[in-house]
Amino acid sequence: MDYNFQEIEKKWQEYWAKNGSFKAEESSEKPKYYVLDMFPYPSGAGLHVGHPLGYIASDIVSRYKRHKGFNVLHPMGYDSFGLPAEQYAIQTGQHPAITTEENIKRYRQQLDQIGFSFDWSREVRTSDPNFYKWTQWIFLQLFNSWYDAFADSAKSIETLVQHFENKGSEGVNAVTSNEEDFTAEAWNALSDIQKEEILQKYRLAYRAESTVNWCPALGTVLANDEVKDGLSERGGHPVVQKKMMQWSLRITAYAQRLLDGLNEIDWSESLKESQRNWIGRSEGASVHFALKDREEKIEVFTTRPDTIFGVSFMVLAPENPLVDAITTEAYRSSVDKYKVQAAKKSERDRLADVKTVSGQFTGAYAVHPFSGKELPIWIGDYVLASYGTGAVMSVPAHDSRDYAFAKYFDLPILPVVEGGDIAKESYDAKEGKVINSDFLNGLDVKEAVAKAIAKIEEEGLGKGKVNFRLRDAIFGRQRYWGEPIPVYYKDGVPHSVKQEHLPLELPQVDAYLPTEDGEPPLARGQKWNYDPEKGVVVNGEGYPLEQTTMPGWAGSSWYDLRYMDPFNTDAPVSKKSDAYWQNVDLYIGGSEHATGHLLYTRFWHKFLKDQGIISQNEPFKKLINQGMIQGQTEFMRRTVIASVSNFKDDGQIFIVNGVSTEIPHHTESLGYYYFSSELSIENRNGIQWNVRTDEMNVRMPVEFVKNSKVNFENLKTGFDEIDNGYYITEGGYWYKGKFVRLNEGSDAFKTRAEVEKMSKSKYNVVNPDDIIEQYGADTLRMYEMFLGPLEQSKPWNTAGITGVHGFLKKLTRLYKNEADWNISDEKADDKELKALHVLIKKVNEDIEAFSFNTSVSAFMICVNELGAMKCNKREILEPLAVLISPFAPHLAEELWTGLGHEGGISMVSFPIHNEEYLTENSFEYPVAFNGKMRFKEELSLEMAKDAVEKHIMALEKTATYLDGKSPKKVIVVPGKIVNIVM
Repeated sequence: MDYNFQEIEKKWQEYWAKNGSFKAEESSEKPKYYVLDMFPYPSGAGLHVGHPLGYIASDIVSRYKRHKGFNVLHPMGYDSFGLPAEQYAIQTGQHPAITTEENIKRYRQQLDQIGFSFDWSREVRTSDPNFYKWTQWIFLQLFNSWYDAFADSAKSIETLVQHFENKGSEGVNAVTSNEEDFTAEAWNALSDIQKEEILQKYRLAYRAESTVNWCPALGTVLANDEVKDGLSERGGHPVVQKKMMQWSLRITAYAQRLLDGLNEIDWSESLKESQRNWIGRSEGASVHFALKDREEKIEVFTTRPDTIFGVSFMVLAPENPLVDAITTEAYRSSVDKYKVQAAKKSERDRLADVKTVSGQFTGAYAVHPFSGKELPIWIGDYVLASYGTGAVMSVPAHDSRDYAFAKYFDLPILPVVEGGDIAKESYDAKEGKVINSDFLNGLDVKEAVAKAIAKIEEEGLGKGKVNFRLRDAIFGRQRYWGEPIPVYYKDGVPHSVKQEHLPLELPQVDAYLPTEDGEPPLARGQKWNYDPEKGVVVNGEGYPLEQTTMPGWAGSSWYDLRYMDPFNTDAPVSKKSDAYWQNVDLYIGGSEHATGHLLYTRFWHKFLKDQGIISQNEPFKKLINQGMIQGQTEFMRRTVIASVSNFKDDGQIFIVNGVSTEIPHHTESLGYYYFSSELSIENRNGIQWNVRTDEMNVRMPVEFVKNSKVNFENLKTGFDEIDNGYYITEGGYWYKGKFVRLNEGSDAFKTRAEVEKMSKSKYNVVNPDDIIEQYGADTLRMYEMFLGPLEQSKPWNTAGITGVHGFLKKLTRLYKNEADWNISDEKADDKELKALHVLIKKVNEDIEAFSFNTSVSAFMICVNELGAMKCNKREILEPLAVLISPFAPHLAEELWTGLGHEGGISMVSFPIHNEEYLTENSFEYPVAFNGKMRFKEELSLEMAKDAVEKHIMALEKTATYLDGKSPKKVIVVPGKIVNIVM
């Protein structure tokens, strides 16, 4: 049997490229179907076998829908701006564009060889000026818009300016940073600079002082999902909280619409719940607490105004601007020290750490709005400046974190709701009778909430309010490799770069680092200035341009629209293309983007809908989060970090505990070797380092032990990962993907394998190129689907890949006899038709349900059955080739050609099952003697009991088992069994 997969796959990939087989029509009488994958960031590492999982699934659906008569749009591109390319540029001096282009070529090669049916004619790259021109254009629309809460829609900022000119702030209901109150006369008397300061509080893209995740080592702001345990995900550098003037997008204006829209889309409930929690809608009251001996007030938002009489202290976020103003001199030093300490933890870490209690008294006091009691004001890192007002009224009897704080610092705890035992813990239930609360006493909690809000409003102390946990999105990044923000400054006031001057392209710089003064890399663009009449001016005069760039999620927030109309030079997408494609029918990608990319994309689309640019509120009708294909990592015995100071390796041999084991020399620095307790190392100069038994485990620099002989006999139990790509394994270690044997025959090195995320940094990556070279792309495609349900994570294990490859060989054998095609035009019998139509029904149902692993199983069963029947009939094999086409497209094309067809298989109609062939009209009766089954006989289900008995008794096999004896009884159960009692 000839199954030359390498030749077949190369042949059909060239055919698809030459003929543009998967180009979507601009518009069509066919129904449209838009399938989209979350496009990749093109890293230098290329794809591993985990990356194509979602792409294969989307490709199966795309090919299936083409067979079903749809005009399918299945595009691909690259999220090509990003920090990794910039960091590489910093290290090497090579422009990120060059690195990015090289990486894209590598990705394209890998994607093509897997046989995806992408419409490459529509490829987009976020770093292409022709693309980011429109990202910049959308930013300017946001900059020139405000949110009218009455209309529940974004409007041009000019409409707000006109209102201010005619009526002042009266009658304005806007989503704003700070409500303003002024007359038309007052507005018209303001300078342009003063007017812009007010407008910045209303614009949807605005500039304000914000608390950000600042990474000094990388010289940039990081998003929350780029920080883990106080360190940058990229490089593991410390990250601190820092106040900076930053561009932000007012996503909070769309909070309620983002919540409501979740009811309109077919996403998993877990993903929608993630967004609901992130948006975090809550109802309560905004309350103002006066300060003792000061004019300022502390505003707090609380969902439990019924507990206001239980407030015994106030806590401000360390970053709250009031802190510096109210702190007394006696406590200033301690407060400043605590602020530095708190700045080292990210907001995510502060929220997650519920066990650690820390805080600092400011020396200031607030005044209770009803009782007049003095309330001490503390700062604590469990309060966030970005949530609510950055201040909380602490009710320790009924809030667990307030309770822990009060217990730790010995602050009063007063119960105001019956129930619970506050001597042991806080009583957080939202039910019960209110006590110790003046005018609220005796009310149920729900009644007390309503009455408290009414009283707060009546006394002018605040008002009822809906609050959201969602914060405005920090938009600026102190980077080079990103979209320049198209804004220039005149007298310190931001102005829009003119549309005709877009794209505002990145300047040439002498380095990709921040400047010596700490300014962003774009400040290195010599005279990075702008002339409103001529455009960008380099090495010339003009107004200074914004020096920060957009975040990585800017381009990905609208790229789905550009695929609809990639060459439009007048708009991001034409109304005609938008009206036809509307939105994405199926989107596949990782769940890690639930509260980042997916939320921002929904926000941008709702804004563009408000602007009349697109027709749909939601970008993605159906979304599937594919699971992760995991790798297997080897871990060594656990160690604890230690170091050697003031020691210089003289290149001599070290003797350890009198026993030596040689470590091979490497010229480059290898990071660390790992040892554990009771080691003593000494060189010829007598310099010695002793490891105490209580230190348990030690990590020693490689410079200390290279070219040395070291005893490994004292290694202890436990496991850990080695830095810089080392994985100790039995008899040696792995270095840069190669095994270095060490102390052969020794059992000193024992490892454990752990299944975890596949990543280059963990040295557990499997390259799809290797699988394709050995087994072919069709095998890879089917095997990845066969591993398990699409949404579930599963470990990569090649144990079953030969079985899938063998299945494709079996399939080919149905069509070919050795090297020759062997197709019969003889009519198929009922068994063959049944096997085929069971498969047709199954595959149609499975693809519609995205259950691809069960389809692969069904293919294997059917091919085994047809192989056993030696079926080579055209009536069976033609529809079978179409059925397998979405899964194994190269082989399907080859089989279709072998059947005598031209023009490719991709548009051939998908088979529809015939129920007639699935109806059972015969049954294979088990024939038993004294209850023991001896053989089976297939008979028509229409045969009567007497006829069945007569037929069975006439068989030669029956006579053999009777051995001349007469049966006492013959029991026939129609459609079930025949039992002969002797």
